[in-house]
Amino acid sequence: MSGPENSPYFGDYPKDYFDFVIIDECHRGGANDESNWRDIMEYFSPAIQLGLTATPKRKDNVDTYRYFGEPVYIYSLKEGINDGFLTPFRVKRIQTTLDDYMYTPDDRIVEGEVEEGKLYTEPDFNRIIEIKERETKRVQIFLSEINQNEKSIVFCATQDHAAAVRDLVNQYKISRDTKYCIRVTANDGELGEQYLREFQDNEKTIPAILTTSQKLSTGVDARNIRNIILMRPVNIMIEFKQIIGRGTRLFDGKEYFTLYDFVNAFHHFADPEWDGEPDPPTPQPPPPTTDPKDDDQDDVEEDEKEYNKRTKVKITLADGKEREIQHMVATSFMSADGKPISAQEFLHNLFGTLPGFFQSEEELRQLWSNPVTRKTLLDRLSEAGYGKEELDTLQKLINAEKSDLCDVLEYVAFALTPITREMRVAGAQNQIFHDLGNKQKEFLEFVLSKYIETGVGELDQEKLPSLLQLKYHAITDATEELGGVSQIRDLFIEFQKYLYKVRVA
Repeated sequence: MSGPENSPYFGDYPKDYFDFVIIDECHRGGANDESNWRDIMEYFSPAIQLGLTATPKRKDNVDTYRYFGEPVYIYSLKEGINDGFLTPFRVKRIQTTLDDYMYTPDDRIVEGEVEEGKLYTEPDFNRIIEIKERETKRVQIFLSEINQNEKSIVFCATQDHAAAVRDLVNQYKISRDTKYCIRVTANDGELGEQYLREFQDNEKTIPAILTTSQKLSTGVDARNIRNIILMRPVNIMIEFKQIIGRGTRLFDGKEYFTLYDFVNAFHHFADPEWDGEPDPPTPQPPPPTTDPKDDDQDDVEEDEKEYNKRTKVKITLADGKEREIQHMVATSFMSADGKPISAQEFLHNLFGTLPGFFQSEEELRQLWSNPVTRKTLLDRLSEAGYGKEELDTLQKLINAEKSDLCDVLEYVAFALTPITREMRVAGAQNQIFHDLGNKQKEFLEFVLSKYIETGVGELDQEKLPSLLQLKYHAITDATEELGGVSQIRDLFIEFQKYLYKVRVA
């Protein structure tokens, strides 16, 4: 573009044609002293100019405040979440025993020259050193943590790293769709843009995961993103805000999103700039004279030439080392201003106070131990806004998918740590099977296996006929084994009081 006067878009308009000009994403080219956008804005300077941005820049020659002036209206992320216009989030910080690396002779150097005695840390990985087993483990970890049917974005160190992670995801995914995970970077061109549009389409489930390095940190309006996975450091606050912003879009049924942090980016939440105004720029010496360029770098991949000049070190771990990689996941529930809060407070912010339909753990377990009173309680909770969908969300939020819904209610109401359904069965089976014959034990073992596999819904009275058919193929065969219909029903109801009678620590 040679200037606004010669532009096909503005050349026919006099300078005073517009009374009002709105510049969206004004922290980009419009705030750059050297950009062609600035030429256009100055050409129409007689008009009132209103700049809009979620992430104002204040560095070097890109100062949103210097051109547009002090903000006339500020609306923070905290306010957006509290007012219901943005989605709250939780953070899962993931650490492994291979977060850093020092070469040992039992490992094999596949390519390049390793620097002996050097401790390679997060900024080095996938830029100057590559260990495939490390990336494989990280991919396996986040695939085991997320719901693989939900849409996710993975931020990688480079475009090559994004391709490697894409291939690993497609290798270990549950889905059989070959386009389940796609890389979208600057090098992927129009095909990548097509996949991005399909990802943004909420009616489509494929692709489910996109890998990228820089490109998708801003400008991607995909409302149903449930997971953001960081596999590269994020050192700049404005970029961190933009990445978090990919998950904050509202969508029906999306109560929260999750940030999976492999790179200790969570420390940004403690920075005063996280939900405040950016610091004024520090004066810098003038940059060398170059052709004016638009500062729209948010949508452009980082310059990787520096890393491509030298041979990347590629290491294969010694036999057995990959199996020894351990990991730890720490879940933090975040308030609207990015500060850690208790899970109970986070859940209260999402759903309000749990209705007082039970006053103690003992009363809850008593209600829960009978299919009739349990159904009545669930119906009343549903009427009060705690229906199946809300309870399922609570279960996921506290990582209790393998627990009973009773444990979820105990956690929310009484801050008791959930136990798994398998642990519950193990702690109660002696009482359950006491004084029963072998055929009754065999039937209840079958019922309990279904309970462990699926959940408390298997213990509803309505499930009894289908359980009998599944086990015995015909009700008549079941009655021959277990006695009359009333006896079977009593057996099915009676054992449940033992399942919930004593809580296993």
